[in-house]
Amino acid sequence: MVIGDKIKSIRKLKNYTQEYIAEQLGITQAGYSKIEKGKTRMSLEKLQQLSLILELPIEKIINFESQYYLGHRSIVDKRTDANSQNSFELLIRLYEDKIALLEKLLCKTDQELELYKQKCTMV
Repeated sequence: MVIGDKIKSIRKLKNYTQEYIAEQLGITQAGYSKIEKGKTRMSLEKLQQLSLILELPIEKIINFESQYYLGHRSIVDKRTDANSQNSFELLIRLYEDKIALLEKLLCKTDQELELYKQKCTMV
């Protein structure tokens, strides 16, 4: 798996859009898409920025194996794999981050709905 595929998998697990990541990196969505597709080499500086955005150390991004998270390999299988505990903890963190993001979106939607209701009552 190339780095672009790993970044894409992590982005999707965190429920981030390409537009959001691109905006955080200060590039266009098309430019970011090229990074995920492997058409653009990513500098160490961009990888460090991406690490901050995804809230994962660079090593975790580079060593990310989507089969742990996307069902191709059972996470429950913890034979002698020294990384399985770390992988499981990462999976929990990714889902907790996803839940937190969804809660923020819900709160923002509630706020927008309240503003809309206030505007309607003023008319």
